[in-house]
Amino acid sequence: METMSPAAAAVPTTPQFRLGKQSSLAPVHGEGGAGAAEVSAEANGVMSFQLMYLVHGGNAEGIRDLLDAGADPNFRDSDGRTALHIAACEGHTEIAELLLQRGAEAAAEDQWGSTPLADAMHYHNHDVIKILEKHGSKLRIAPMHVNNDRELPEYEIDPKELDFTNGNDISKGTYRKATWRGIPVAVKKLDDDLIMDENKVQAFRDELDVLQLIRHPNVVQFLGAVTQSSPMMIVMEFMRKGDLRTHLNKKGALAPSYAVKLALDIARGMSYLHEHKPQAIIHRDLEPSNILRDDTGHLKVADFDLCKMLKWRRKIREERAVTSPGNACRYVAPEVLRNEEYDTKVDIFSFALIVQEMIEGCLPYHDKKNGEIEKAHNSKERPHFRAHPKHYAHGLRGLIEECWSENPADRPDFSEIIDRLSAIQNEIAQRNRWKVRPLRCFLSFEGMWKKDRNEGSTTRSSRLSRSNF
Repeated sequence: METMSPAAAAVPTTPQFRLGKQSSLAPVHGEGGAGAAEVSAEANGVMSFQLMYLVHGGNAEGIRDLLDAGADPNFRDSDGRTALHIAACEGHTEIAELLLQRGAEAAAEDQWGSTPLADAMHYHNHDVIKILEKHGSKLRIAPMHVNNDRELPEYEIDPKELDFTNGNDISKGTYRKATWRGIPVAVKKLDDDLIMDENKVQAFRDELDVLQLIRHPNVVQFLGAVTQSSPMMIVMEFMRKGDLRTHLNKKGALAPSYAVKLALDIARGMSYLHEHKPQAIIHRDLEPSNILRDDTGHLKVADFDLCKMLKWRRKIREERAVTSPGNACRYVAPEVLRNEEYDTKVDIFSFALIVQEMIEGCLPYHDKKNGEIEKAHNSKERPHFRAHPKHYAHGLRGLIEECWSENPADRPDFSEIIDRLSAIQNEIAQRNRWKVRPLRCFLSFEGMWKKDRNEGSTTRSSRLSRSNF
């Protein structure tokens, strides 16, 4: 029979603090356990462990006395948790402040890597969060953190591989340019303050769920994401030619053939999203600044904004009234503004306004303020057609009017739109060929006439010269 050495028996083992709320990253959360009283008896004579019990009970005066008597504010139990972790979990604001003033480490990590700030955010103790941030605490563990490397998503990118040295804001400022493995990329960050908002985090998750599924030449390519550390990021291909909004501001009204070409790019990307299986993907925020240009000038649908969830169901309704920043509200379908149920046809409505803008060279409802758009929709008003009718030849105007029909069911889907735009494109090309052919014939005839005239003039000169002799 083995016996324990006196030295080993004299070394006390650090017990686990099991009262109250546990670490936000512990495998099993609990509000204490059956062995709590036993641990309490074991730790009763340990000053630093008593500190943790007083923190759990919210006894600020007792904590102050223990600290004055020499208790260690950074004492850790067997799980690596400190008194500040417990204050953060329980939401004891005054005690968290006291511990920090007495030298507690704001960024101490327990055995699962959770910090007091991560625990405070997990249990929604916002006042403690503010105190920890005031003392310089930063969130190290992202809300999507996994404990097992085998659970890492395939798209995970090491943030150390992203170089923002020459980065700058892109378009609306939601993305920054960076370099990843030698190529330029566009990176969208979920800032630490947004991580405290469960809705924003859930929208981030939903966006990633969709982005990793979509692959199409007319949809901006998703490259990966940072989800295991803060700030969390989405990494997309970099579109150096910017967005359609900037292009339209620079070019104004586009030639019909060019406008139809760009409209086909948008329609193809949107058709892919709408026909995605098993459920359609609704963009719901289709407008020029969310459509990007690649190096060849082709368009790609982009910006599945994390401030909204990319909807997957056939009929949906927003939980609250929709508010779109700036001029984006001009492209929102009336059923969305009225907070009614909607489906993929809201993107058809937005598409119609974009196509008309490319022909007209001005914003939809350019004569109205942003706050007047909903009123215009309620009166079933649509933007005026001001350009010459020749710019809407071959049924383009009729297609636009169908796409912004008041009844969503009357709006065509993108597969039909692609067919009709392709027919319009062919007719425009054929008309342009007929314009070029008579001009070529005229130039050819004119050249022959000049040649014949020159030859005749030379013959006459020769005759005159001979007659002089």
